Parts: sequence; structure tokens; C-alpha cells
Amino acid sequence: MSRDPLVPLGAALPLGEVERYSRHLLLPEIGEDGQRRLRAARVLVVGAGGLAAPVLLYLAAAGVGHLTVIDDDVVDVSNLQRQVIHRDVDLGQSKVVSAARAVRELNPDVTVDTVQHRLDADRALLLFADHDLVVDTTDNFATRYLVNDACVVLGLPLVWGSIHRFDGQATVWWAGEGPCYRCVFPYAPPPGTVPSCAEAGVLGSIPGVIGSIQATETVKLILGLGEPLVGRMLVHDAMNQTWDTVRIEADPDCPVCGTHPSITRLEDEAALACETAEQLAPVATISARELRDLIRSGPVRVIDVRTPAERSIVAIEGSELVPVEEFRDGSAVKRLADLDPHAPLVFYCKGGARSQEAARIYQEATGGAVRSLDGGVLAWAREVDPSLARY
Repeated sequence: MSRDPLVPLGAALPLGEVERYSRHLLLPEIGEDGQRRLRAARVLVVGAGGLAAPVLLYLAAAGVGHLTVIDDDVVDVSNLQRQVIHRDVDLGQSKVVSAARAVRELNPDVTVDTVQHRLDADRALLLFADHDLVVDTTDNFATRYLVNDACVVLGLPLVWGSIHRFDGQATVWWAGEGPCYRCVFPYAPPPGTVPSCAEAGVLGSIPGVIGSIQATETVKLILGLGEPLVGRMLVHDAMNQTWDTVRIEADPDCPVCGTHPSITRLEDEAALACETAEQLAPVATISARELRDLIRSGPVRVIDVRTPAERSIVAIEGSELVPVEEFRDGSAVKRLADLDPHAPLVFYCKGGARSQEAARIYQEATGGAVRSLDGGVLAWAREVDPSLARY
């Protein structure tokens, strides 16, 4: 069942835009009135990476009149495998600047605003309130909770997508119409338990698939077309090329949109990210230079907790591979039981999150002392051995 259009009818189309949008005008479900609504729409896109690339390009091509994109990151060479809005010449440039360039080149009639900082609680409500809806293309839990909570407070629909390796998910969170993000995911997982794309990898075309779904849902909401993904989540498995629809419902006890909400104001992302089901014990860390000096001074057991695929790209010389999955299932603790108690023990991964998790499991199981390499193998390549590959 269709819903009312989200955006009121805008001004008449300039004559020069009729040909550009003629394929929309031929659709009775859109026509000139629908194109005028698209032209009047104001959409905020949080993130300027893989999912944002098809979202921004398709919304600009469709004639959405005002786009705002927020991101604090810069374009890295590893982004180009999937973030097709950026080019090789954009390396080192702000992602929002690169994204805005791509939008303007595609459709100079679209107004695009850029916000070059990480979203925080102080700015969120003011920024969001000036838009008709929000598209979440982020890849971290802290920002997802903050975006969700701001949309709940303002009553805005939130078009959401998520990707991992060969899989993707998409839905529309909309408190009052259906569930919000916290209804289905009340707690952020403990740090390191859910690998990012940078750690686990992702098929380059998956963001295009899920981002295109997000762009379609955005247009549907603006125009009041069809049935949006409110109360339904699409789950895509590219390896088997299957799509499943999962029914999701609002939680009356949700802490932000429920009957008696406990979250009544926005909090900074750090606090939101730490709302996990358990408190985590601290883990001692060691810097790359400190580890270098420790290795020079005597025997050290350096344990690589990444995957074999990551290790094939780059590794610290002399380290041993014990993937973090073996710590989670307990086999690594048995495997490391006969370590020399006098030899310092250091775990490392790509950036530090998984090695902290492995170290925490090891500490709790054995009581033994272990340190996690701060910044992981990337810090080692940057500060100790610049000849090593990075990924």
C-alpha cells in the first residue's frame, strides 16, 4: 500500500530539465508532479564511501534537488576497489569534496552541500532537521546509533544499508511507522567482534547492489510510491545470488522510541558505542617502536591474530599465526599453554581491535600477561618498516 509523498510539490520544471528527466515523466507513477517533488527534496547522506557512491549518483541523476553529504575521511587507494564515486586523482582529498565533484559533473542542477567532519551529537539535530530524510551509508556502530536516535527525535525516515564480505542488508527505519535501529539492534557488539570491511574484505560490487536499493527506497519515500521497506529487511547473499525478506517489528521497550524511552537526548558516539551487553576488561598495549626495541632486547612471542589471507599480504617477521577465531573457540588458549612464561607475549592484527579481543580472552582464561600492538601491523609498517605493504 502506497503512502503519502514525503515531499510537497515543488516549483514547475524549467524547460531545460524536461528532456533530462523525460524517462521519469513517461512513468504515470512519477510524471511531472513527481519530478517536481524530487527537485524540491532535501536528502542528507551520512558517509561518502562505498554505499554512498551509488546513493549519491543515482539520487543526483534522478533530480533530487538538494543533497548534503557528511564525512571526515579522505580518499585512500584501497577505497577505489568499491567506492566508485572517487577517482585515482582524488587520492588524499576529502571524500565529501570528491563526492560533490562527482555529483556536480553528473548533474549541475543539483545543489550539493558538504560537511567535512565526523557526525557528533552537538551537530546532528540541527543538521538533520533541515532535511526530509536521511540515508545511512556508514560502516561503524557508534555513528549508526547516533544517526538513528537523531532521526527518532525528529520523526525522520532513515534509509539504511549494511555490507559484509559477500552479503548485504537494507531497510527503512522509521519510528512511529515501524521499528527503529535500536528496536532490532539494542546493543552495539563488543569492539573487535564484528570485523569491518578493512579487516574482513568486501566484494567490490556489493556496495553498488545495496546502495542502489537505498537510492530506490529514498525515491519511493519522496514520491509516496509503492511499499517502502518499513518493517521489512532485505538480506542479500551474493554467493548464492539469493534475496530474503525478514519481518522486523518495533519494540515497545525500545530505549529510544518505546513507550517509556530511557534515551531522551543525543549522546556522543563514544558513549553510544559503549552501550554493550557487557563491560570489557582493559588490555595493556605496546607501541610499534616499543615492540621493535623489545624484540631487539631478547626473545619475544609475537602472535598474529588475523586471517591467513591478511598475513599473505604483510606480516611482522618472526611472528606466528593464531587467528582470533581460535581464541573465540578456545583452541588457541590450549595451543599457547606451553609458552615460555618469561618471554613477553604480544598480539597484533591490522589495526588493534582484534588483537585486543584475543588478548582479553587469553588473559581471562589464563591470567597470563599479554600486550596488544597499538595500531596493529599498519603502525608497524608506518613507524618501523615502511617497506612493508599496506592494505
